[in-house]
Amino acid sequence: MSLRRFLPDNFTLCLIATVITASLLPCRGSTASVFEVLTDVAIGLLFFLHGAKLSRDAVVAGLTHWRLHLTVLASTFVLFPLLGLLLKPVLSPLVTPALYVGILFLCTLPSTVQSSIAFTSIARGNVSAAVCAASASSLIGIVITPLLTGLVLQAHGQGAMSWRSVGEIVLQLFVPFVAGQVAQRWIGGWVSRHRPLIGFVDQGSILLVVYTAFSAAVLQGLWKQLPLPVLGGLLIVNAVLLAAALLATRYGSRALGFDREDEITIVFCGSKKSLASGVPMAKVLFPAHALGMIVLPIMLFHQMQLMTCAVLARRYAERAGINAQKAAGATETAAAD
Repeated sequence: MSLRRFLPDNFTLCLIATVITASLLPCRGSTASVFEVLTDVAIGLLFFLHGAKLSRDAVVAGLTHWRLHLTVLASTFVLFPLLGLLLKPVLSPLVTPALYVGILFLCTLPSTVQSSIAFTSIARGNVSAAVCAASASSLIGIVITPLLTGLVLQAHGQGAMSWRSVGEIVLQLFVPFVAGQVAQRWIGGWVSRHRPLIGFVDQGSILLVVYTAFSAAVLQGLWKQLPLPVLGGLLIVNAVLLAAALLATRYGSRALGFDREDEITIVFCGSKKSLASGVPMAKVLFPAHALGMIVLPIMLFHQMQLMTCAVLARRYAERAGINAQKAAGATETAAAD
């Protein structure tokens, strides 16, 4: 097995470089205010472009496979939050209270879109269903994630999420998304032809939020509160959550009678969490000084899920190739008989 599968991608390297830059050269004062404005503009543009890119016809066509979509949504918005709460006695001693809040927030996030579809395709799963399931998760998450966050934090004893925060999410994320959907008839084709633009805005907005978040956290003494044993504990917590989600989606989909292609879609769409949605939402929902601790679990989980799912996707694909060869051999034998 090639070690390249386990190496971080270019965007992860950019994230690491951004954290190092924020640690050495944190923005403050008027510079921080400028970065805040740039970040808000970039996030609004990001969700506008996502709205313009998402095909309503594809979503409507995929709604016929409702059992699969409900299973993915249940894994994303029910299973994960329950895992975060029920495993608290085991997981919370491994990390600080502030980091555990970040883990609970991670559990409420929607699924990824691009990587879920890509891994489903590599594994030879139901790609059209993956497009619909991941897109629906991302769209629903704009509304349900802040509500779930409030419920989970209240159950954790952190107090309920204010309706003001929910309103800010709607204003900053949902309104641009809807505007993009409205404008799709005029700019949808142009956006589809310039997909690298969305990738640039996507990654650029995340890097801006990470830089401002870690700048504020560093000024508050982040690294003094985060020794290496705690980072190790965070990796263990993320690994436990990811493993539990992968096992639950794999064997749960089989118990529900889904075929192999649908199982693949459920595994890759129902076990992932979106860094692209999580970081902008965290910026709206949490105070600036707490953002570093909130986004760190998401950043680590992002890299962990990419490495793990890359290996799983190739194994699914290899198994599909072997089965296809056996089926072809059986057909030839039958023809010979």
